Amino acid sequence: MNPIIEAIRKRDSGRDPERLTMRYAKMKESPFVFLRGACHLFYDALPDAPVLDRAPLAWCCGDLHFENFGSYKADNRLVYFDINDFDESALAPCTWDIVRLLTSIRCGAETLRATEAETRAVASDCLHSYRAALLRGKPLWVEGETSSGLIHDLFVALAERKRENFLDRRTILDDGQRRIKIDGIKALAVAASERDKVTAFMKRWAAEQPKPGFFKVLDVARRIAGTGSLGVTRYVILVDGKGSPDENYLLDLKATHPSSLLPRLRQIDVIQPVWQDEARRIATIQNRLQAVDHAFLQPVTYDGQPCILRDLQPSEDRVAIGDWGKKLDRLRDVVYAMGNVLAWDQLRASGRGGAASADQLSDFAQGERWMSELLETVDAMTKTTHEQWETFRQSAL
Repeated sequence: MNPIIEAIRKRDSGRDPERLTMRYAKMKESPFVFLRGACHLFYDALPDAPVLDRAPLAWCCGDLHFENFGSYKADNRLVYFDINDFDESALAPCTWDIVRLLTSIRCGAETLRATEAETRAVASDCLHSYRAALLRGKPLWVEGETSSGLIHDLFVALAERKRENFLDRRTILDDGQRRIKIDGIKALAVAASERDKVTAFMKRWAAEQPKPGFFKVLDVARRIAGTGSLGVTRYVILVDGKGSPDENYLLDLKATHPSSLLPRLRQIDVIQPVWQDEARRIATIQNRLQAVDHAFLQPVTYDGQPCILRDLQPSEDRVAIGDWGKKLDRLRDVVYAMGNVLAWDQLRASGRGGAASADQLSDFAQGERWMSELLETVDAMTKTTHEQWETFRQSAL
């Protein structure tokens, strides 16, 4: 068996077959979607290079690509724009996240409806904004009032969204009671035994919360979301919230696994902290990086498995980066913001748990040679990702 196919099969062992079939179908669509679903292959193929192996350490997302940025409601119920997926997060050289982000831009030409020249140009813009933010050395965040372009559109859409409208898209209202819409796109049905198990778990967990009634379970379904995580244990849970039917809430319960970065990190002797479990790793790093904590973000243990429980993150809360309308300045505006956000997050978590200080990150950014070396690495990883995708596309998976 081809080593790429074998590595994917091994990684996906034990996943839900129904959603795994969806995962493989998505990964065959394009090099970008393949990149999203094969994080472990990306780091396995990462070349030995000083710009990667000797850069200062930072707390990293690990699976950074242009669709892993979006808006979220924080625990203060205000809206923020940030990186929003930390399943693969780890302590790693600060350049690993920017290399993966730029490779996603280069591999995403089809999704972006952009030429190769355009993706090269905007990738360079993203890198320059990342460097400039590190040089400034002060972590900031994107404000809705001062945002522009596609990101501003996202803030406006969220400000105008009403909870009942969101619920109407994801649930069915029957005689004043909502239940999750089983559409094969966002959700799949669960067996009665699964529903009972999730309901019993939530009841136990809610009993320890200040407002247990908020988390009274009304319905449960298997959640369909993402690419890399499709097939892992994951549920969407409808809870009473502030009252039925229009103040119900949807929660996301997702199993966790070790970061895909670990084998490559061991090769360069980057030692990770000892975490109580993978869920606490993800929640801790996410809280360190994001400007304000995500609503309901909790590490929990479900059915003996560490999981993340949080407010459901709708897919429409991510930047529709393919909608730049062939106006290069509009696309540049988005990737410029992404470069800033990445640098701000790394600065925000600097000096903690083995990460380099803000001064060390800024000192690293002073030179310019590392930027050309990094872009050469992006060229190599773009080519490698295309080759891996072609192998996978022609496979029987």
